[in-house]
Amino acid sequence: MDAPSLRYRTTGPVARLTIDNPARRNAMTLDMWSALPELVRRAEADPEVRVILLRGAGDAAFCAGADISQFSEKRSGEAEGRLYDAAVEAAQATLFAAGKPTIAYVRGACFGGGVGIALSCDLRVAAADARFRIPAARLGLGYTYSNVELVTARLGASATADLLFTARTVDAEEARRLGLVGRLFGADEADAAVEDLVTAIGGNAPLTLRAVKRALVELARPPAERDTAAVDALVRACQGSDDYREGQAAFKEKREPRFRGV
Repeated sequence: MDAPSLRYRTTGPVARLTIDNPARRNAMTLDMWSALPELVRRAEADPEVRVILLRGAGDAAFCAGADISQFSEKRSGEAEGRLYDAAVEAAQATLFAAGKPTIAYVRGACFGGGVGIALSCDLRVAAADARFRIPAARLGLGYTYSNVELVTARLGASATADLLFTARTVDAEEARRLGLVGRLFGADEADAAVEDLVTAIGGNAPLTLRAVKRALVELARPPAERDTAAVDALVRACQGSDDYREGQAAFKEKREPRFRGV
């Protein structure tokens, strides 16, 4: 059996990160948490990549959370717990702040740390068989401030309290109502629909995507810490770009634009 891992590959403008630990419903090991930031940075550095897609291996689970089988060794005491939590938070923060659009495609179970990964992405789409749960209260785990902050930012305080206090499982329809996912597809059509989505985003102007993503990242910061000048600079770069001229020409000529990111 292959060791649990995060698999990375690119197809055209899409970087595909696959959480691959099917024997444990794609639970994240400490090594996998530690590897995620570098893979995100790899996608950011690739000029051909315009969108980053995360999913779980197979259809049974997106990610069942952290690999509990490691807890007795890797998360057994206060010091070990702090190191483990730091690795999780670094992975989620890098994903959240990525300079390119990120999409979580959820099939099956999305529990615990898997919810954190999904909520760290810009867009979350799911098949009808998806289900979500944050079971910290059933495991005796402390849910970190940064994780509570992330869930609250996405769902609001009331929904966050509900999910964390009850540790209940939420089906795909309720997940959409709560804001856990933005789009929901039938199980048979989900793969094709997600490919359509990443193709559409990947065909858009990279400089525009970058400017929008930076604005979203800055909006998530406290007002006093927002670097709006950086956003303005990215917007100005769009206006002076070859892609801006290409977009106008394609519109006039009634054809698809061919953006190059310059």
